[in-house]
Amino acid sequence: QVQLVESGGGLVQAGDSLRLSCTASGLTFSNFAMGWFRQAPGKEREFVAAISRRGGSTYYSDSVKGRFTISRDNAKNTVLLQMNSLKPEDTAVYYCAADRTSSEGANMVAVAYDYWGQGTQATVSS
Repeated sequence: QVQLVESGGGLVQAGDSLRLSCTASGLTFSNFAMGWFRQAPGKEREFVAAISRRGGSTYYSDSVKGRFTISRDNAKNTVLLQMNSLKPEDTAVYYCAADRTSSEGANMVAVAYDYWGQGTQATVSS
């Protein structure tokens, strides 16, 4: 079956960096656009970043643009989220998601995604 496994979360201070990784199995990775979403306590899940099937197009929420970078390695079935200049408001559980799509773009809405990981906690202290 399809599995998405996130790793790389942790506790850091404001201004620090974290790199999240998501490894997929049980699917043809290059057929899926990939996304990262996050959910903070008491808040709804929100879009963070997405990348197209071949990595040619990337998308970011306004709140992370310029600080976060999404990338993928189709040979390793892996998608990465490099998070720099972290802020306390970035504290959340971060989820990796896969969207089976034939398009060359990527969706920014959670409902479009077919598979989800269990999440990894990132905590940024002030």
